[in-house]
Amino acid sequence: MKVVTAYLALGSNLNHPLQQLHIAREKLAALSAITLIARSPCYQNPPMGPQDQDDFVNQVLMIHTALEVKELLHQLQAIELAMGRERIIHWGPRIIDIDLMLYDKLTFQDDELTLPHPGIYDRLFWLQPLADIAPDLCLPNGQRVADLLERSRSMHPTLTAIA
Repeated sequence: MKVVTAYLALGSNLNHPLQQLHIAREKLAALSAITLIARSPCYQNPPMGPQDQDDFVNQVLMIHTALEVKELLHQLQAIELAMGRERIIHWGPRIIDIDLMLYDKLTFQDDELTLPHPGIYDRLFWLQPLADIAPDLCLPNGQRVADLLERSRSMHPTLTAIA
């Protein structure tokens, strides 16, 4: 089986978010086809959607996996479901969110998945932690994470590293 590098974005703003990220990492590590390679610091940031909710805590993970892209996506969704994720309000509060940001250099789009994840280009709460663990990473379109981070910093408030 071919092993690829993928990047995951974890986020939570319910029920002790740092603990929820820890649980998600443990569940990911328990999957035999996934190896955790690196994890960023955790950052606290205001919600992207409705503002009448608690701040989010976000983190990015670098993994190696032998899972095909859709298999990986379904494993991530199964972890979210097992942890009690409910999809009620778009960009609303959540116990856990595990987004597949990048899967090797794959560009892909269907009804279920878009890669790279469209949010990777401008979400400071993803770009900063991604740059923390992969500062020289280039996206499939040739854009450098460091350049996207610089642009995003000029448009967004700063993040607070918390762990």
